[in-house]
Amino acid sequence: MKKINKIRKFHIKKGDKVEVISGNHKGQSGVVLEMLREKNRAIVEGLNMVTKHIKPSAESPEGGVEKTEAGIHVSNLMLVDPKTGERTKTGRKRDDSGKLKRYSKKTGQFID
Repeated sequence: MKKINKIRKFHIKKGDKVEVISGNHKGQSGVVLEMLREKNRAIVEGLNMVTKHIKPSAESPEGGVEKTEAGIHVSNLMLVDPKTGERTKTGRKRDDSGKLKRYSKKTGQFID
């Protein structure tokens, strides 16, 4: 039987401002830098910082220790509505042109 790889759609996307609703960084917010669809995670600017040890190479002959962001599971993130500044659930519905768009369930307005 053939396995079908289906790309998931999430309630957040790259460039959105999100707030962490559970975990070590609960209550903090930041902008989504990257979505990791295969792992259901998002990399958020300035949150979930981890230390990586860099091996000496041609680009960095000294090597060293670098701080970088790690992924946060999307279930722990909630979108911050750009118009009101409050966190909100999202839904999908068709706009006037017939395209499927995200909307804020709190205000009923389209996002983007």
